[in-house]
Amino acid sequence: MQQHTRKSRLIGATAIALGAVLVLGSCSSARGSAASGGGDGEVYTIGFSHVTTTNTPKGAAAEKFKEILEASSDGRIEVEIYPNSSLYGDKDELQALQSNSIQMIAPASAKFTTIAPQLQLLDLPFLFEDSEDIAEIASRDSVVGEAIFENEDLRAAKIKPLGLWDNGFKQMGANVPIRSAADMAGLSFRIQPADVLVSQFETWNAIPSILAFAEVYSALEQGVINGQENTWSNMETQSMHTVQDYITESNHGYIGYIPAINSDFFESLPTDLQQLVLDAVDEASTYNREIAAEVNEEAKQAIIAEGSTEIIQLTDDERDALMATVIPSVWEEYSEVLGPDIIAELLANRN
Repeated sequence: MQQHTRKSRLIGATAIALGAVLVLGSCSSARGSAASGGGDGEVYTIGFSHVTTTNTPKGAAAEKFKEILEASSDGRIEVEIYPNSSLYGDKDELQALQSNSIQMIAPASAKFTTIAPQLQLLDLPFLFEDSEDIAEIASRDSVVGEAIFENEDLRAAKIKPLGLWDNGFKQMGANVPIRSAADMAGLSFRIQPADVLVSQFETWNAIPSILAFAEVYSALEQGVINGQENTWSNMETQSMHTVQDYITESNHGYIGYIPAINSDFFESLPTDLQQLVLDAVDEASTYNREIAAEVNEEAKQAIIAEGSTEIIQLTDDERDALMATVIPSVWEEYSEVLGPDIIAELLANRN
């Protein structure tokens, strides 16, 4: 019953936010359709909206995707990128994708979970130990990969997932030092909209607060929330660290982005162009994985050099103790939603 209540609360809040968005499908004829009439001379435009800056792992991967696809298609596809919530933000990009007002987005996997709850698999705390685990555990032929790329809920919502782009591992920012679950008790933390993340923070006796990415800095600055979990690059590019006294290097969670395309638009493309889109995403995914760790390390060093935020390094025992508070309890709490066989396999592989 507790899980159902959390889920109802989260989905209800998200539905209200999405319901407020103006549906722009009728205005999408210029973007996402041929720019010139019939024949081999047709030029297709892919509008690609995302919420981070261009100098993050996602922003860099989006630019690489544009570069590759425009070159490989000999100009038959143009990619227009709208970064840093300049066109659509967290609250409305999913509906914009479904209405074909925008053709591609690349949200964190958590953003899809109101439509496809099984994608919360990627939000399980401590799912990956290091970056080398990601490619194997979330490969297309793994149980996690199948839950993403063969997801029936996404298909019904006219969303075609194309890949998985790494942002990196989440750290914990706050105005008090955090070394244990007890240190988070009573504090409010911004989270992405996923029930698993609600349970994670409630297990730590903290207060989860769902906020759009673009609103986090001001919420921290004004004391609306006490902390947040994010990658080094997200914190540094949004200056979150300047309004947080401490960052705990916990690597407790993963932020992975799922580049996705409106399925009706994708299927309207000639077959050869469909394949070029898939190939470009795959190449951009390889590039993304190569740079993600480097970008996050550079961001971490920039935060250290700025000097206003103390970095806390957990000992192995402290991290193990934090992990023990949520594994297996939070994983098993969502067994029915995520798939009992999947959770059983993931837990077995940890032993």
